Amino acid sequence: MFTLLTTVVSFLSGGVPKLIDFFQDRSDKKHELALAQIQTERELTLKKAGLEAQERIEHIQTEQLQIGADVATTQAAVVERQALYAHDIAIGQGASVWVINLRAMVRPFITYGMFMMFAFVEIFGFYYAMRTGTDFTVALDNLWDADTQTIWASIVSFWFGSQAFSKK
Repeated sequence: MFTLLTTVVSFLSGGVPKLIDFFQDRSDKKHELALAQIQTERELTLKKAGLEAQERIEHIQTEQLQIGADVATTQAAVVERQALYAHDIAIGQGASVWVINLRAMVRPFITYGMFMMFAFVEIFGFYYAMRTGTDFTVALDNLWDADTQTIWASIVSFWFGSQAFSKK
């Protein structure tokens, strides 16, 4: 049961950014709906006053403002990403290429190292069990116990879950 719970939690943890985007999008849409209601009320008021030409001008200006807001939002995201990249590059300035490459390999090295250690322990444990004449089911129960299943399921779910949620 714990394995199932950690698998689900690990898989869903990759979707946390999408969940935050969902709530941000919902908030944006609520704001846009409020603006649309205000605009509709204004249009009705303008129609009552017989100012149809003014309404068209207001509509064009509203569209221009919306386009400008969309462009500004996109540009802000690009600027933020560029600032993050610039900060990352600034940290490595003055360092040699091998130091920069070594710094970039920290996470992959730890990930691959942990997997290799896990595989070594499991394979060597299985080999040792077979050499000592341990029954296969007993060896399997000892090597692939609930804790190992939980850890393995969490890691696989996290990596593949985050990949699934990161695709648009």
